[in-house]
Amino acid sequence: MKASTNCQDEALRGGDSGCQDQGQTLLPGQEGKSLKDEDVLQHLPVGTTATFYFRDLGAQISWVTVFLTEYGGPLLLYLMFYFRVPFIYAPKYDFTTSKHWVVHLACMCHSFHYLKRLLETLFVHRFSHGTMPLRNIFKNCTYYWGFAAWMAYYINHPLYTPPTIYGEQQVRIALIIFLFCQVGNFSIHIALRNLRPPGSKTRKIPYPTKNPFTWIFLLVSCPNYTYELGSWFGFTLMTQCLPVAFFTAVGFIQMTVWAKGKHRSYLKEFRDYPPLRSPILPFVL
Repeated sequence: MKASTNCQDEALRGGDSGCQDQGQTLLPGQEGKSLKDEDVLQHLPVGTTATFYFRDLGAQISWVTVFLTEYGGPLLLYLMFYFRVPFIYAPKYDFTTSKHWVVHLACMCHSFHYLKRLLETLFVHRFSHGTMPLRNIFKNCTYYWGFAAWMAYYINHPLYTPPTIYGEQQVRIALIIFLFCQVGNFSIHIALRNLRPPGSKTRKIPYPTKNPFTWIFLLVSCPNYTYELGSWFGFTLMTQCLPVAFFTAVGFIQMTVWAKGKHRSYLKEFRDYPPLRSPILPFVL
């Protein structure tokens, strides 16, 4: 007999994802602690007879479906505002294009970001388990879809004005930051993927590889979040849009919570974990 729990691969997203399984198998006297997937009945500290408790946690949905829904929505919503489909702005602006080149650049960057996420979901990320509670998808989609629509409305608005203080220089620097962090984020995801062979649940300490973008592992436990934060900082600088800045701040708070949780789990699990690492920002946080 093999007990089963279900949770997202923390090596890819990190922290406490709050994921649960369709059912949890619990040892007698340990009703608050579920068994691991790899636990085998013959190896459990029980006698010839034992009572197991099962908890029904409701309908589940696969993580792949969740990610595709979360990331596909913002991509399509943003493009609707970009192409100014009817009933969003005044009728005279329907299907018109912005006169500002920054608007077109922002659309390409935003689309690239979510296309990257979709492709990573399909071809890069490895999930140690398959599902999460169905109710969580509504909360997650509200967050991603709502912020995408809010940002897109203002960036693609007919009255939008691009950065004026430093002008094109600011936009170019922001673009460099955005692209640099996108490549870095992808590099970290590849490094984390390679830590765990297909079908394996082995947990290892992530270390820098020959890829320079992974050298940040020397100082940070969750550099995927560090690069993610940098990408949205660059996008904020590029658009100079308040909703984007707010989305970046909220994302930073949430990723910090995940990173701290992941950092604590590393310290608890590995006695030789590098002491110089911080959860998300080197020497700071």
